[in-house]
Amino acid sequence: MLNQATMDMLTAMKLTAMAAEFANQLKDPTFNELGFEERLGLLVNAEWNRRQSNKLNRFIRNARFAVPSATVEGIEYYEDRKLDKAQILRFATGQYIDEGHHIILKGASGNGKTYIACALGNAACRRFKKVQYIRMPELLDELSIARSGGTLKKVLESYKKKDLLILDEWLIRPLSPQESYDMLEIVEARCHKSTIFCTQYESEGWYTRIDPNPESDSPVSEAIMDRIIHNAYEVLVDGRVSMRERKGLKAAREGGGKDV
Repeated sequence: MLNQATMDMLTAMKLTAMAAEFANQLKDPTFNELGFEERLGLLVNAEWNRRQSNKLNRFIRNARFAVPSATVEGIEYYEDRKLDKAQILRFATGQYIDEGHHIILKGASGNGKTYIACALGNAACRRFKKVQYIRMPELLDELSIARSGGTLKKVLESYKKKDLLILDEWLIRPLSPQESYDMLEIVEARCHKSTIFCTQYESEGWYTRIDPNPESDSPVSEAIMDRIIHNAYEVLVDGRVSMRERKGLKAAREGGGKDV
């Protein structure tokens, strides 16, 4: 009766893993051979593992990855992709986040930039870093709506708090003057935080996409570039064959491997 009351109290306190482990110990007589400290340690360990697992799942869910299942282990290093595995594994340690550096993943559409970015984001989540994935068109829409609704400052503050921002489809289209200024606000708000930029364009071509007007003397392009380029690792994600082609329906029928 006392044991049941103990389990009920553990459950009421939301210590469900501890309650389950306690019940398991009561059923298995081999636990009687263990001392009090050892059995208590097993109870605490069960609850700790449950809470850490729930916390990780929450971090991954809140990141809103385009590819939630992406992992560093799942990245494929085909010769034509020209990926430096040692460098990718260093990124997976999260040191670049601790140091406030950026990563620029550049390459043609379909070469797997999004998967790699999400894999690195997943690795960051496993170190309990706050991560946010978003496509640039969606971010621009969000900022526009926030500006109209008077909540721009609040939105900028939310992005400032993220340890890692994954900005996919970076400069997929030329920006308007207002959008350029909005992106400067984002970049400035995150001046000491890391961002992964996924883009199809070489950094030299960013100027004309940030400010398409060749006669403009706006300093916004230079301000954005200066805050990114000088503090970023540039990684070419190459490939003679698109990863979508490699992993598409035809490849699957022919026995394709992991999804990247």
